[in-house]
Amino acid sequence: MDEKFLIVNSRILPEVFSKVLEVKSLLHTGKVKDISEGVKVVGISRSAYYKYKDNVFLLSEGTKGRKATINFLVNHEPGALSRVLDRLGEVKANIVTINQDIPINNAASVNLTIDMAEMVMDIKELMDSLSNEDFIIKMQLIAVE
Repeated sequence: MDEKFLIVNSRILPEVFSKVLEVKSLLHTGKVKDISEGVKVVGISRSAYYKYKDNVFLLSEGTKGRKATINFLVNHEPGALSRVLDRLGEVKANIVTINQDIPINNAASVNLTIDMAEMVMDIKELMDSLSNEDFIIKMQLIAVE
């Protein structure tokens, strides 16, 4: 199925989406210690949280410095991270943070947070273009703000 990212007014969505966002916020701010506590506080099941957590994000509308965090699993080969960074530069994505783990089983996990304010394409197009690269094993959009 082809992914599409939409901006939708939360008033028309089922309440579970807002509650998933609330749990994510509680976890991020440290107001709850874990997911089990968070879902109890907001009144949803753990399965509902896990079903939607990777696909529901807040979008700060109208802000200049929109950010996205993407997790990559890349082959452990010379220049792999450099090629990702080059591609981000081509589309005018500004890199905010880079976190790379040591390679295990010939693959390394890389988390990148980018500022999308000046990008010449949307995040979906960027991810589609990167997914065609043979050195990228897996890629996941973690958050958009």
